[in-house]
Amino acid sequence: MKIHVLKIHVFDRAEQAGQAAAALIAAQLLRKPDTVLGLATGSSPIPVYKALIRLYKMGVISFGQAVSYNLDEYVGIDPAHECSYHRFMDEQLFNHVDMRPEAIHVPDGQAADLARTARNYDAAIRAAGGIDLQLLGIGRNGHIGFNEPNDHFVGGCHVVDLTQSTIEANQRFFNSIDDVPRQAVSLGITAITQAKTVLLIASGSDKAQAVHDAIRGEITPQVQASILQAHPDVHFLLDRDAAALL
Repeated sequence: MKIHVLKIHVFDRAEQAGQAAAALIAAQLLRKPDTVLGLATGSSPIPVYKALIRLYKMGVISFGQAVSYNLDEYVGIDPAHECSYHRFMDEQLFNHVDMRPEAIHVPDGQAADLARTARNYDAAIRAAGGIDLQLLGIGRNGHIGFNEPNDHFVGGCHVVDLTQSTIEANQRFFNSIDDVPRQAVSLGITAITQAKTVLLIASGSDKAQAVHDAIRGEITPQVQASILQAHPDVHFLLDRDAAALL
């Protein structure tokens, strides 16, 4: 497996990392208006979306021809639920820009046949020509999407049993830990690594070990983000706390 030179950008504050990621996404949209975006949820991408909304309102960029595929969604949660990733994306980005509703795709965590839903999601991405630019966060255990530490990399979109550490990390978004879903539908490693460009954004000291292991450690499915070492065009956009162990 060929290891590529990673592009690592370190900023004083998380907001600056978010603005830098937004600038790269904006450049992609200007270069290719019908870009296929892979989008992420969680706290790390929020500064990115805020910066993109500002650029849109300034008239710098448009999402009018773009297509998006989100990384994941909880199993068994209604899209209207305040903690669903459908609603997160609406509130953090889609309600504020000119993205066409039919161009927005988030996995269906309520489908009767989740395995078929996952296969169809992969097929739709392939039919769209693959992801041009994939935005990622990283979990404290090194997961990307909801691809949790494992003894192998799972290629296709799939149903994931969330680890206890992920459940605990996501508890802050729910009323109690008992309300956190135990499964999610997640894009697999194949679609992520086949994206032409990958942006991984991380902030905070609680992400420092995962960032170190992803960049400096061996490539291992125990740290799913480490597979990005083999990607030809990946940018790590970090604040100083997240980069502290590099």
